[in-house]
Amino acid sequence: FSYKNKLCNSNVTVAIEPIKVQRKERTYLSSDEVSELIDAIEHPLIKLVVQTLFYTGMRISECLNLKLDNVDLDNNIIHIINGKGSKDRDIPISKRLAPLLKEYLLNERPDVNSDYFFATRKTGRLSAPYVNRVLDDTAKGLGWKKHVSAHILRHSFASSLIKHGVNLVYVQKLLGHSNLKVTSIYTHANMEDLNNSVNLL
Repeated sequence: FSYKNKLCNSNVTVAIEPIKVQRKERTYLSSDEVSELIDAIEHPLIKLVVQTLFYTGMRISECLNLKLDNVDLDNNIIHIINGKGSKDRDIPISKRLAPLLKEYLLNERPDVNSDYFFATRKTGRLSAPYVNRVLDDTAKGLGWKKHVSAHILRHSFASSLIKHGVNLVYVQKLLGHSNLKVTSIYTHANMEDLNNSVNLL
């Protein structure tokens, strides 16, 4: 203020170092917790959506907006069209997920006039709020204290890959991040990891 109004000759704020804001680590589920959650979900279509989210790292909007021709089960590739930032990307379908999606298409998907991959009889598609409500209710039914939403599965996917030693750049590509710094928030360090590290010496 004083500098702007010429009450002093120099900008005293230049010498003040900016405060570094620490970014809070993302909440995520362990692989065992994901399995427990999936087993507890009674809605078959939402169960499959949750499995898809965990095995691909997709955003819930990307997952629910998938059309039939976006899922190539012959080559095991999911084509994300107009993802966040209007970007397209391809995601490989894992060996665990592929048979689940094939079984759904062959025997479980309702015969409805809908282009959406995850189709329903009433509305033709699932909504994100409904999926999140089922997830949160299921987590509460398990006695969990943490809030569980579809996005936590994306965090869990990334955290699990990094924990298994997958290169951060590959994780970035799978998640569709434009900046590697965004992906780096998934590099959690728990006490077991730290203990194992110092014992390498």
